[in-house]
Amino acid sequence: MSFSDRQLSKLASNPRVWVVIGVGLAGILVLAEVQRRRIRAKSSVNEDFGAFVARFELLPFPQPPPPAARLPLSGLTFAISDNIDVKNYVTGYGSTYWKRTHKAAEITAMAVTTMLRNGSTCKGKTVMDELGFGILGENRSYGTPINPQKPSHVPGGSSSGSAAAVAAHLVDFALGTDTTGCIRLPSSFCGILGFRPSHGVVSTIGVLPNSQSLDTVGCLASDPSVLHRVGHVLLQLNFLEPKKTRSIIIADDLFQLSKVPIQKTVHVVRKATEKLSGYKTPKHMNFGNYIASNVPSLKRFCEESRNQQNGISTMKALSSVMLILQRYEFKTNHEEWIRSVKPKLGFDISNRVWAAINTTQENVKSLYKVRTEMRAALQSLLKDDGILVIPTVADPPIKLNTKKGLFTEVYDRIHALLSIASLSGGCQVAVPFGSHDGCPISVSFIASHGADKFLLDTVLDMYSSLQEEVGTLQLPYNTNGTIDAAELLKEKGGTKPQNVFCIIQNLNKDKRSLKIMNKKKLKALIS
Repeated sequence: MSFSDRQLSKLASNPRVWVVIGVGLAGILVLAEVQRRRIRAKSSVNEDFGAFVARFELLPFPQPPPPAARLPLSGLTFAISDNIDVKNYVTGYGSTYWKRTHKAAEITAMAVTTMLRNGSTCKGKTVMDELGFGILGENRSYGTPINPQKPSHVPGGSSSGSAAAVAAHLVDFALGTDTTGCIRLPSSFCGILGFRPSHGVVSTIGVLPNSQSLDTVGCLASDPSVLHRVGHVLLQLNFLEPKKTRSIIIADDLFQLSKVPIQKTVHVVRKATEKLSGYKTPKHMNFGNYIASNVPSLKRFCEESRNQQNGISTMKALSSVMLILQRYEFKTNHEEWIRSVKPKLGFDISNRVWAAINTTQENVKSLYKVRTEMRAALQSLLKDDGILVIPTVADPPIKLNTKKGLFTEVYDRIHALLSIASLSGGCQVAVPFGSHDGCPISVSFIASHGADKFLLDTVLDMYSSLQEEVGTLQLPYNTNGTIDAAELLKEKGGTKPQNVFCIIQNLNKDKRSLKIMNKKKLKALIS
């Protein structure tokens, strides 16, 4: 036997060697399993866009026997935000710390029961900003849901998972809460419809409070007829009601805050109403100046600045009151738990939460006075037949993993627009308006408190006409208003240039054809 053979034999008989080999093999197997689980988890996130914290199924109540009509939400599926109770499940409030320190819910929220009773199936709970205190949709505990319309950008919050699930068509609609814009903002960022009902008209039994004076339970959908049906069921409205003449009021000063050209927003609304019966010619106004004149208690919150116009200063003051009121009521609701548990939260959320907990608010009555005057001012402006049109948000979705300190002005613009419905208690629907620079854009319709049915009916009535006008604006125009043949050739890969030239020439001569021909039809002609 050679030396090497003797050495190998000695090594093979040494138990320590086998222990080392065993540990090494175990380590390799563990690493392989970790890698497999990571791939599987990543695949799972990609499949559901990271929208869910829990997948389960709550079946609808039984259908009534014929000849009774089918339940209004039959065949529809929905998801709910993680601050809405389901019996025997722990409501996590977007935080693993909250989930670990609370017991399973003893009842199912009234809003969820209403959906089940009317024929829809619940598919699970969705990710939300921790404690409902964020607006971007990023979550330290569960990760950030993928924005199906713009994966490199945030989905918006706090109902981020609900918006992602609807935009990805994982469910037909979703329930969430809207306090300072938590449904409207993610709806805008994800290119879907979002409905914030009038304050107090939907039961919040079984819903964790953030700020009771601002909280509402609303819904998100990608289809206007689904939003209409869900909204009517949620508010227990009568579907039949005489149609009113509608007055559209466009807040010109607020559209000046937006990065989107007016022809992509205001122009669309004006052209759409021209096609519909029962609509008065849209009126234009400076909304900030109107609020400054009709909400006198707001003056004490306005910052004196020579560089700020009165109207813009007023809108910033309005958003300031909203955020102060939210902080005050959040502290009242959750200070004891925050101080005892000291939960680890995302950087931005943690700053907001501790600012709320550590602030002692004086003159609280002045906050509620602004709220009362704001509701009266909106009621006086809109009455029972008016719709205020504003941009849902002024800026496109923010890129993922961007330093938050850079966005103070963006936050100010976001809150200024979202504070109108939040502080007045009015109802609002965010409506997708195509895209600009590759990002979804949205315009909102606001009605006074209690005019929810009127608002939902108006959105359904206008939606098709609005989308037709949005489609027309997607055509590539030259600066002189004619269709750009070069752009169309680029999209078609340069095929059939002579056909393109003839079609463009004819269309540019006939402006009426431009109005009725959308991009899809034009491409079909070219091909």
